[in-house]
Amino acid sequence: MGCRMGEMGMDRTETTFVEAILKDELEREDRALRSVAPVISHMLDTGGGSLVSDAAVARLRGMLSDIARQLLEAVTSSAASDEEIDRIVDELSNDSALIDHLYALAMEGHLADRLETQFGIDPVLSPLMQELIASNHPDTAELAMSAMAAQSRFNLCQRRMELPLGELPSELFAAVIERFCNAAQDCEPAQLDRAMGQLKANYDEAATRLGLLARVTSNMRGGAIAGLNLEHAGLALFASSLAALTMQSRDHAICACHDRQSARLTISLRAAGLDAEEIETQFGLLDQSQSPPDGIASMPPEVAKELLKASRGGLA
Repeated sequence: MGCRMGEMGMDRTETTFVEAILKDELEREDRALRSVAPVISHMLDTGGGSLVSDAAVARLRGMLSDIARQLLEAVTSSAASDEEIDRIVDELSNDSALIDHLYALAMEGHLADRLETQFGIDPVLSPLMQELIASNHPDTAELAMSAMAAQSRFNLCQRRMELPLGELPSELFAAVIERFCNAAQDCEPAQLDRAMGQLKANYDEAATRLGLLARVTSNMRGGAIAGLNLEHAGLALFASSLAALTMQSRDHAICACHDRQSARLTISLRAAGLDAEEIETQFGLLDQSQSPPDGIASMPPEVAKELLKASRGGLA
């Protein structure tokens, strides 16, 4: 009995040590995430940054311009000029929540490309997605088909540096509409109201790519853990499953895949219930600059969840 108590004491000491290491590293990574929006706002005109690459900024700038173009053309029903688009982009760039979200999408697009090139992981039709499409349950199969089609469109849009306005999460969709209306003072009011009213009427968050992926993950229930095998699930389902199982935002889950967010990824995967070997496997695919700390298996998933809950990263 005394020996068992000693082992339990050692386990708790090891857990506390690992927790302290990861907590300190997570706080540093939180500070890095909080800097993303200000850094990107600066880089839209200049350059530089640790978490932020030139490629991510190029994709983000393209998505902002595409959103501005869609808003302007919804009102005028004609092609918007570069000057008009730039003016709206300037206004939208002041929304840090929007910038954070677009950055996460740009990162997702970049990671998906790398995973396909380096490991042959299909960004659209992963083995897990194929299994769901082949499900004996018609509702599951139909939902998976819709999610696959939405993922295919996202993949194409990322390569074109575009983003359909209707793919934004509801709170960002509303914020973008509001900012546009404030900036479009030269538009005829009745025409502006009609155009924005039509955009709102056509918006359906459940039909967005993120909404569909969330529904697919929710339908998997306990099987969502299968989504944490990146090679089998693909990045899109991996991120949605990680977010659902750890009760954090999907943007945070995507950012955890960045090689400068190793502590967040370690804590997230442990919170979701993965063991040390499984965590190491995902790290290998994501090309992390640091390995999980020794003894991560001694940390209970509940402790990892509390660390995530206390995290104050900059993304919603």
